[in-house]
Amino acid sequence: MNVFITGIAGFIGFHTAIKFHKQGYTVNGCDNFNDYYDPALKRHREHILNANGIKVGDYDIQDGIDEHIGAIKPDLVLHLAASAGVRVSMDQPLEYIQNNVVNTQNVINACEKYNVQNAIYASTSCVMHGNPLPWNETEKLGLHLSPYGYTKATNEHQFNISKIPNVVGLRFFTVYGPYGRPDMALFDFTKNIMQGNPITVYNNGNMLRDFTYVDDIVQGINLVSQNMTERDIYCIGNGKQVQLMDFVKAIETNVGKDAIIEFAEAHPADAQQTWADTTKIEKLGYKSTTDIQEGVANFYQWYKNYLGRNI
Repeated sequence: MNVFITGIAGFIGFHTAIKFHKQGYTVNGCDNFNDYYDPALKRHREHILNANGIKVGDYDIQDGIDEHIGAIKPDLVLHLAASAGVRVSMDQPLEYIQNNVVNTQNVINACEKYNVQNAIYASTSCVMHGNPLPWNETEKLGLHLSPYGYTKATNEHQFNISKIPNVVGLRFFTVYGPYGRPDMALFDFTKNIMQGNPITVYNNGNMLRDFTYVDDIVQGINLVSQNMTERDIYCIGNGKQVQLMDFVKAIETNVGKDAIIEFAEAHPADAQQTWADTTKIEKLGYKSTTDIQEGVANFYQWYKNYLGRNI
């Protein structure tokens, strides 16, 4: 199978590309290497991808996607490129609309133009905010708390009315693990605890998250790619809630140092709880296998190694 991945040097794109390559697929992709977080980490991922024979195009889907989809003619497009981060989106709504909505339409247009038969795209758990927990695929799209949330909900509409024959959306729940994003809690907390700097914990620590290890996310993507349907949506999570302060304790245990915690009021872009109902994707054979203790330990070992590199 010939697979094209947008955002291939991103966190999930990188791990998925490696998985597909190991299965014998031809894998190509693109990334614009923007500075939302340190591009050095993306270049580090790119180096590993290239070492595995995976081609990474350095261009933006805003103006470079059409000719590349036309040249590669993939069997499957996995659309992961996006502006991420619910809090940042509150201050930059136009950027999120451009990158997540307009540029997604560019991807859809290219797929339609070159008769791509299969597309999988990233949505997010927060599109279901306001519904009873645990969240599942039958719930109506919720009351979005941020521009990020409503742009991803818009993506679901965009793909659903597209002319691509087979389209599946994936609602990811708080993904973490090695090579993760520096703006997310695990990376940020670990870095600051190691350096003896304070960490900011919102809503005074009264938050519950369905933390999902990246290998479980990739497992779900892989299963869906082998079970494509005309129009569908899946929740991919761990299926369990973890108290945010228990997450912090797991990091402290690995670092061997107590966190200096600065509690803050709830951020308006944050959901107080998330929780995935994974019943539907489990019918494809999905099973979340990594608990928070193992996942945090794996990240910490990777992070120590990453700090020792000269990128």
